[in-house]
Amino acid sequence: MSLKGETVIPVAVDVTFLRMDQPPEPGGPRLPAAAGVVLARRCSVGFYRYLYHTVGQDYCWWLRRTLPDAELAAILGNPGVSIHVLYQDGEPAGFYELDRRNRPFTNLGYFGLLPHAVGHGLGPAFLRHAVETAWAEHPRGLTVNTCTADHPRALPNYLASGFAKLRTVREVWQVPARLGLPIPERLRHR
Repeated sequence: MSLKGETVIPVAVDVTFLRMDQPPEPGGPRLPAAAGVVLARRCSVGFYRYLYHTVGQDYCWWLRRTLPDAELAAILGNPGVSIHVLYQDGEPAGFYELDRRNRPFTNLGYFGLLPHAVGHGLGPAFLRHAVETAWAEHPRGLTVNTCTADHPRALPNYLASGFAKLRTVREVWQVPARLGLPIPERLRHR
């Protein structure tokens, strides 16, 4: 199949849209002492691509891979967008992106751990950090979406952190083959 003369791989996913309408109760999981989150005040395109590609490699994160550097730089330079990087023992372990361009709502645009950090219990505490950071600015609500291409713990973690499911829709993505992403057989649309 092709899109504008380009070979694409159709990928079928169920996308779940979620929203949180009030801040969570105080408490919740906390990051371990060897971990901390740093706001990337002027996140470069190169560093962002490293985070996005590394976190999303196994989960079919493809959309931002197709953006030209100038377009991605404009998003990163927008004052309504912020990139927050999780470090553990001095190296990046994950990131999240808060998008406030649709005020008064904030969207948790991207959230994930680097492969070496998956499965060590950081996810719920890191998500709690993202949620608290977003609510510190008093939005009307916080939104996020996840899909069946994401880690299987993504949706349960969002629900456990206080998000409520709004709807789930089936989408068929036209993922450019040139990206070389590993597409699991279960997601290939026939």
